[in-house]
Amino acid sequence: MSVSYMDYTSPTVQFTYDLNNNQFFKKDNQNYINALSVVQLNTLGNTSLLDIFLSTSNVVEPHTHQNASELVYCISGAAVVSIINPFTKELLNFPIQPGQVANVPQGWWHYEIATVDNTHLLAIFDAPIPEFIPGSDVLRLTPAQVLAHTYCLDEAQVKATLAPITQTVVIGPPSDCQTNKQVGASANQTYPIYPNQPNVNMHRQYPEYPQQPVIGNGWYYYHHTYE
Repeated sequence: MSVSYMDYTSPTVQFTYDLNNNQFFKKDNQNYINALSVVQLNTLGNTSLLDIFLSTSNVVEPHTHQNASELVYCISGAAVVSIINPFTKELLNFPIQPGQVANVPQGWWHYEIATVDNTHLLAIFDAPIPEFIPGSDVLRLTPAQVLAHTYCLDEAQVKATLAPITQTVVIGPPSDCQTNKQVGASANQTYPIYPNQPNVNMHRQYPEYPQQPVIGNGWYYYHHTYE
């Protein structure tokens, strides 16, 4: 249990907060994340949370929290929480529905995919401000030359593949994604993307959204300036 040095007689002490006032990220009106940390509510102590809203096939991108574990609770809809066990080298996929949870240990690589529309998840952390390393930043900020040399890949192909990743994604695919439209993917195609789990109907529909991603205040900074 963390030790609190809060002066509970102070006129600045906070006991309540409206998460709608702190939007961490917005892709569109169906896919966005509100955040609560000690920055917004100074009596929180060693806890914080993300209020996550997703539509079908949208993904909270692969990432790690190097200073916090994460408990993902499904409020409505359905999602698959996927984690890589660094000890067994296994990809584990946990479908969750309302009332169910999946736990992500501190520092483990993971992501969440909504499998129905109107999915609402609550991610609870055991840190006042969790740190966050998104996969999009790892990919776009590591030189293609280094990736190609390290993994014996074609550098030109690596550059071409990663070129569209120009900013932190947070919720993917990006709203301007064209890949699946170009290949004519069926809107109701079923994808066997979860090994050892029943196939999930991903309904690949990527409408255009004019909104640009918005990064919220006082959350998940790790010595990186978002563009």
